[in-house]
Amino acid sequence: MAMDGGEAQIDQLPMDLLAHIFVFITCFKDLAQTSSVCKKWREGVKQSLGRREKLSFAGWKMDDKSTSRLVCYAYALKELDISKSRWGCQITDNGLYQLSTAKCIINLTSISLWGMTGITDKGVVQLVSDHHFLLNHIVQLPNFQTLISIYSQISRANSLQHLNIGGTFITDESLFAISTSCPHLKSAVLWGCRHVTENGLQVLVNKCRKLESINVWGMRIALDSFIALLAIRPALQITPQTLLNIGNAPLLPVF
Repeated sequence: MAMDGGEAQIDQLPMDLLAHIFVFITCFKDLAQTSSVCKKWREGVKQSLGRREKLSFAGWKMDDKSTSRLVCYAYALKELDISKSRWGCQITDNGLYQLSTAKCIINLTSISLWGMTGITDKGVVQLVSDHHFLLNHIVQLPNFQTLISIYSQISRANSLQHLNIGGTFITDESLFAISTSCPHLKSAVLWGCRHVTENGLQVLVNKCRKLESINVWGMRIALDSFIALLAIRPALQITPQTLLNIGNAPLLPVF
């Protein structure tokens, strides 16, 4: 309804209240349409993103540019889900590079990149570490101990507690970076990460002292290696349990 001056009642609302209303819009298509109404509404959508603690792109057709743009606005974000779905959400290493510049990265407690086949070590290392430092100081690969030392000094995602990178093409290098950049990590899903070896798993379990559970379904790791992980941390929950002949848990991925 228009006021006497021809301005709609909703446009009379202060920006703070307008942004609060837009927080309840969960459909990104609707948000995009709302943002295109006028300059004031565009700013309202931008501020509403800044108040969100959770964002999930699962089920939406997103790319590197659109995902990173929204995440950069969400500076209070704590949980980010970019899992692949049948609709073809595709994020690559370049997208993770763009996400790594967002202010919210240091506050994120949960990240899911499940099924993102365009993601490799390059993207994961850039996400959890200070990529500018890496580019400026690492000319060639140092030895293992030096690599671990460097990662520990340039942590980005040091609030991370839950990480799902199942179905990606990472190797031990990603786990080296995660193990020293994410000291508060409690759960890790490595479902189908067949390029990860027992060395990467041992470093992860050794370094992440708060790690409670790990999903290793579909990995090419010998049984003895999993037993060695329990020797390091007896309370560690390894999924699926049938790998250790404890229980009859189904061999299904955990999302």
